[in-house]
Amino acid sequence: MLLGFAEWLAANPWSVALHESLYMYPLVESTHVLTICLFLGTLAMVDLRLLGIAFRDTPIPEMTARLLPWTVAGFVLLVVTGGLLFFAIPVRTYQSLWFRIKIILLVAAGINMWIFHKRVQNDVDRWARDQKPPRAARVSAMISLSAWAGVVVTGRMIAYNWFDCDRPQAAFVVWFAECMVDAP
Repeated sequence: MLLGFAEWLAANPWSVALHESLYMYPLVESTHVLTICLFLGTLAMVDLRLLGIAFRDTPIPEMTARLLPWTVAGFVLLVVTGGLLFFAIPVRTYQSLWFRIKIILLVAAGINMWIFHKRVQNDVDRWARDQKPPRAARVSAMISLSAWAGVVVTGRMIAYNWFDCDRPQAAFVVWFAECMVDAP
């Protein structure tokens, strides 16, 4: 079903035009990379504060109040530019082993963020000024840093064709990437 949607997108003239554009595709891709710097830079600052490694004298609510607008702006731009990158090459991206791992890591990062905001941050007023926040906050920060580092690495690997469906692959890769293989 999703492969059919990706094939439908690939046939869209706008998708073809974006992928074949001399200027737009590189501009979208470059904007995506630059917004990764903005989003992950601000997120890493908060996570390092939650770990008690950096910015120890800054209360966490003050730090998040200053950085959250930039983090949200970076995330919105990431979603838009990432969507456009998918739109430009939907079938190859959808069938990429790296893209699938990236999506799993994005979901893990989202769940971690949701748990942090629903459970851990509820009593932030009690530990906001502590140089070393409670264990739950530190664990959440480690998961965040790890998941987002994985998202960046797997996102970068999408550009390589090691596991593309048009190359001979192991049975697991063919299954996981939903490669359409002609019967012998």
